[in-house]
Amino acid sequence: MSENNAKATPEKKDPEMKGWLLKWTNYIKGYQRRWFVLSNGVLSYYRNQAEINHTCRGTISLHGALIHTVDSCTFAISNGGTQTFHIKAGNEVERQSWVTALELAKAKAIRAMESEEEEEEETAQVVPSEELNTVRALSELETNDQEQLSSRTKIVNERATLFRITSNAMINACNDYLSTAETQGHKWSKMLLHEREQRQRLEDMVEQLAKQHTQLEHAAQLNVQQNKIMPRHGNSIMTVTSDDENEFFDAEENMCFGDELLQETVEEEPSTSNRDTVDRSSVNIPEPITLTPTNSIVLRKRRTRIPDKPNYPLNLWSFMKNCIGKELSKIPMPVNFNEPLSMLQRLGEDYEYAYLLDKAAQTNDKCEQLSYIAAFAITSYSTTRTSKPFNPLLGETYECDRTDDLGWRMIAEQVSHHPPMAAVHCEGRGWKCWQEFTMTSKFRGKYLQVIPLGNAYVEFTASGNKYTWHKVTTTVNNIIVGKLWVDHHGEMEMKGLKSAAGINARIKYIPYSYFSREQQRRVKGEVFDENKSVKWLLRGTWDTKIEIAKVVSANGTTENPLYKTSPFTTVWNRRLPEPDSDKYYGFTVLACQLNEHEENVAPTDSRLRPDQRLMEEGKWDESNVQKIRLEEKQRAKRRERESEAESAASAGRPYPPYESIWFTRQKEEGVESVVHIYNGRYWEHKRDQDWSICPDLY
Repeated sequence: MSENNAKATPEKKDPEMKGWLLKWTNYIKGYQRRWFVLSNGVLSYYRNQAEINHTCRGTISLHGALIHTVDSCTFAISNGGTQTFHIKAGNEVERQSWVTALELAKAKAIRAMESEEEEEEETAQVVPSEELNTVRALSELETNDQEQLSSRTKIVNERATLFRITSNAMINACNDYLSTAETQGHKWSKMLLHEREQRQRLEDMVEQLAKQHTQLEHAAQLNVQQNKIMPRHGNSIMTVTSDDENEFFDAEENMCFGDELLQETVEEEPSTSNRDTVDRSSVNIPEPITLTPTNSIVLRKRRTRIPDKPNYPLNLWSFMKNCIGKELSKIPMPVNFNEPLSMLQRLGEDYEYAYLLDKAAQTNDKCEQLSYIAAFAITSYSTTRTSKPFNPLLGETYECDRTDDLGWRMIAEQVSHHPPMAAVHCEGRGWKCWQEFTMTSKFRGKYLQVIPLGNAYVEFTASGNKYTWHKVTTTVNNIIVGKLWVDHHGEMEMKGLKSAAGINARIKYIPYSYFSREQQRRVKGEVFDENKSVKWLLRGTWDTKIEIAKVVSANGTTENPLYKTSPFTTVWNRRLPEPDSDKYYGFTVLACQLNEHEENVAPTDSRLRPDQRLMEEGKWDESNVQKIRLEEKQRAKRRERESEAESAASAGRPYPPYESIWFTRQKEEGVESVVHIYNGRYWEHKRDQDWSICPDLY
């Protein structure tokens, strides 16, 4: 639970509590945040505090309820019937507070129930029941007083009439139910049987479609290999379209109204309509540092590809059926869904085009500097692939030292397992960049949305200028049936800090649309100065190229601005993967080198993971065995920590939370909560080869 959540607060006079907890809903939505209230022996929950006065989402009586703890943060409440609440607290202390309050409320409810029963028995002895009143009235009919006899006879007749009416109504209702059951029972049975048959037929159809889909994919791959047709462009999931559909913005005069920025260039710029081949002599492109050795420096010879991906078909339907009834976090996912890289290594791919940060470090114009940073942030999406990276183990690290050829080095560590969170730090030529990466996801049936959390930062050594931004939403489409494809959409806000305070940018990722005639995967952005005036414009696509231009003058209205700009300059062109890269997961040259064997790395480095290495070598069966072993080893360590925490709590001793090795939690500018910041010790320990503080992961 986040730090700004309302905390559970026990009342002084009554064992009542209220606060935010996570309640299990279903296997699609998992645990959801709900507001719980414990009052008068009843636990109720609401979606938010505003619903308390009008909409209760559910209640459970604690009288006779069973309360038991599941793990350090989770507990369950069951009334012995159909109601069971699975609830997760933010930490062990909070869980214990709730369990204690629930047990006290349960005891109080039982005592209250016993007191009520005793009172009812005493009342029954003093006040006659309705039946006794009727007998007494009948006995009192034996009197000689005619007036009293008439009055009492009237009372008896009224009660007899009421009894007869009630009895007749009950008899009629029973007859109606019996008649309906006799006439409709057979029909209901047939309907139920029909529904079962329909469901079985649908399951068979879906399984058959999945098999046909796999066969078609296999046939298509064979056809591509036999006819030597150019495959799709690896990571980006691009579709082959005509040059007209993929034409870049013309640099002569660009007039766009409404949501599009109205632009006019000062002079003509050569057109670059072909998205796959760009003549570098015709545009001003800052040359990136190449991945091949130069003549002046003898560099290490690195690999440019990895072994081909083996053909291991996976029966998706059978796998999904085996997952039914299991908690999602405990389902062992086979490596068939993976690629032989960890999430830490995937984060390292963000720096493939770090030369844009080198360029940003060389300019004194803060707005121009931010435009290069924006271009760099966009390039991180050019390595998009549909395959899933390995989830890092808690304490797993990854180093990538490319100082000799690319000019940067990075260190990353998995600093949390629940929720999964990675911390990254990278140092380059005159800059350092870091981020704390975690995410949340929403499954919508046909697609999956991934919402990144946490911010990225970059700071330049010479000027002290510092900037921050957050990533946009990613949607993975055709989760169940069809070819997977990925889109990125939303608005990326970037702002300056410290000496760059007041400088900001808005980068808009246009969502994919089947009905749009515009170029897909487009991005466009504006960079503002301290006076909120637009100084630089940015345009392009997140999978191909980015151009920037300085604003010379601005006219028009706020809703329909007109900007006159200098010629747009191409600052980034994507390096396409090799034509046969689809054989090895669509990897770029840099991606192929990320898991290459490296000497003297930490024993927790991702390169040393046996399951990941075996997968790269094509030994998927052995890889699955190792993957299950490592995951179970991690679960055992977590259970051990939870047991130690419970023992410490029982003894009244504080139990220290998990602390990462190379990152410490600190307050960061621009955010309210603390984040993981690099402590600067990794490369010193590597120099001395002192890995004594590293845990045994593999």
